[in-house]
Amino acid sequence: MDRLAYFRHEVGAFEVAVRRVLGAGEAPFVPSCPEWTVTDLVGHLGAVHRLVTAVVVDRLTAIPEHSDASVYHLPDERDGWPVPGKAPTPGPLPVGLVDWFADGASALAAAFRDTPGETAVWTWSEEQTVDFWVRMQTIEAAVHRWDAENALGPAAPIAAELAVDAIRQNFEVMAPARRERRQASPGAGEHLRFRRTDGPEAWSVRFDGDVVHLDAPGTADVELAGTASDLMLFLWQRIPADHLTATGDQAVLDRYFTLVPAL
Repeated sequence: MDRLAYFRHEVGAFEVAVRRVLGAGEAPFVPSCPEWTVTDLVGHLGAVHRLVTAVVVDRLTAIPEHSDASVYHLPDERDGWPVPGKAPTPGPLPVGLVDWFADGASALAAAFRDTPGETAVWTWSEEQTVDFWVRMQTIEAAVHRWDAENALGPAAPIAAELAVDAIRQNFEVMAPARRERRQASPGAGEHLRFRRTDGPEAWSVRFDGDVVHLDAPGTADVELAGTASDLMLFLWQRIPADHLTATGDQAVLDRYFTLVPAL
């Protein structure tokens, strides 16, 4: 799987989507990120790209100080840009913000291209490598591209190969991280199966205490079936369960997001 190619595609599609907002008056709200306008979405993804670029290029083994704004390479002119902690940002989407995003996405793609994946760097996960960031940022770009398109009309689905990778990453990385960072119900053996309808894959997950078991054996309490893209978007809390086909114990399905809360 060429994650870098997917990253480039998704950030390019994100830029195309948000440029549609330029000159259209107030930047629209993002339904899947209800506290943000498109301006906030662009600012968020652009800031993450700049931070990760600094980590990768400088081989940082600790997160930069939050007070160090130099990693973001901010221009002097920032009228209408998001202010941290003050979302939603009203007004038109600034052209300069989109240009800054595009430059930062290009710089991160170059950093990924030029840095061996096994290079040790800081991450927020147990895996402390550049490869972690390539995988994570490709998935994040795809999710936020969908957010941006969905704010403007119908959004294109996530590419199946990328969605399959993201589903597994959700249970390997994101679900444990969400449970650690937010108060989550202890697992009581809830067993869910996620079955792809546009391919052969299925993911069986059981929650026991604080542990998330992927590829859990046995019969699931509930099964959710849908395309790889829709399963991924459900797991990232972008679409509700009624977009999928559910069979089995509805009560277990209803508990899912108490077991895996939002970040």
